[in-house]
Formats: sequence, C-alpha cells, structure tokens
Amino acid sequence: MDRQHHLKAIPVITIDGPSGSGKGTVSRRVAGELGWHFLDSGALYRLVALAARHHAVALDDESSLKTLAGHLDVQFAADEGAVEGRIILEGEDVTDTLRTEGCGKDASVVAALPPVRQALLQRQRAFQEPPGLVADGRDMGTVVFPTAELKVFLTASRHERARRRHKQLNEKGVNVTLQHILDELAERDARDSGRSISPLRAAKGAVIVDTTRMSIDEVVTSVVAAWRKSAAAVG
Repeated sequence: MDRQHHLKAIPVITIDGPSGSGKGTVSRRVAGELGWHFLDSGALYRLVALAARHHAVALDDESSLKTLAGHLDVQFAADEGAVEGRIILEGEDVTDTLRTEGCGKDASVVAALPPVRQALLQRQRAFQEPPGLVADGRDMGTVVFPTAELKVFLTASRHERARRRHKQLNEKGVNVTLQHILDELAERDARDSGRSISPLRAAKGAVIVDTTRMSIDEVVTSVVAAWRKSAAAVG
C-alpha cells in the first residue's frame, strides 16, 4: 500500500475556531475518548515564535523564520497522568511559556507569514497516523486536512471567549483586565481572519458548534456524536 492510500485509511477530525472557543481542550478530550492522536497546530506556531525570540530573529524576517520552522528541535513528551504533555524546545521545557499571552500574540504574527505556514504544512500532516487524528487549529479543515472525514468549527461570543481566558489567567496568578483581553482578542481575530493565506474561516461542510453557553463536556459529546454519525453513514 503506497503512502497516499495508507493515509486515506486513517480518519481525521479537524476542529478549527478562534482563540478562546475551546478547541484545544475539546480536541484533546475527543482524541482521548477515541484513542486517537492529537495535533495542537497552534503550539507549532508558538514554538516558531519562541525560537525566534531565543535566536534574536525578527518576527518579520520571513526567510529566517522559514528556516526555524523547517528545523524546529522540538519534542512532545507525554506526562503520565497529566491532561497535557510537556513540550521541549532545544532541550528546554517551554510548556508554560508557550501559553503566555505574549507568546500567543507573537505566534499570531508569524502565522500570517506564507513561508512559515508552508514550512509547517508537511510537519502537521505527518501527525496523521493510525488509528486516527484529531487536529486542532485555524486552518486544519480548509488547508492542512481538506479531505478530513469530519470538520468541526467551534465559535463563541468574543465576550465569552475573553471571560474564559480571564478566568484561566487569574487562576494562574496573572493579573490582567477583562478589557485588555477583549482588545487582544479583537486584534487577533482581525489578523487571523484577514490574512491573505489560510484565513480563519469554517471549512465547507463543517459542523458549526457555538460553545458560548455549552460546557466542555457538552461540546465533546456533540463532536463525538457527530463523528459516530459520520462514520456510520460511510460504512
């Protein structure tokens, strides 16, 4: 069986959406329920941004950023009993650093650069391994896995997304105002949806789920049910 036919036999669920829509948590939970692999594509862009800071590369230096993206020295290490694994960049545990607001903002900047997105494309597709993959991001269903069996687009009101992020940061002891987060989200939403390559949008045929008034459990149940319905229809 050649590589192309091999990949067609491996199912993919893509879960896209804006920052704060819950796609990361939902994707990880869905992957856990199905016993599949999980791709956090946003982490790859954050890693490129962080590597750029480590090597004093400007965030508009497309050539150097492309090189960094193509040669990331990164390991995704499973943490037994933990909800999330650890992420090691060039020998350093950067798991917590990747989740900071500053790193997220930098990632949004580098993610708008076509050479960076192209350099990471094959790296993301390499996560498609048996028995299946749940891929979380902003262009998983539109660009990276356009033939995915199930495409989901999560959304929520900007105020609710800001509220969730504000609560998350407060629990980590980070003092930031809700208005500041609202402003940051507005800026990021505009950049993600307005970029010339792979803009944030729902893929054709995607299942749209508004998570504003839903719990994580409810969203996970909804996505898993959509997958089972899709799988049953196919065969």
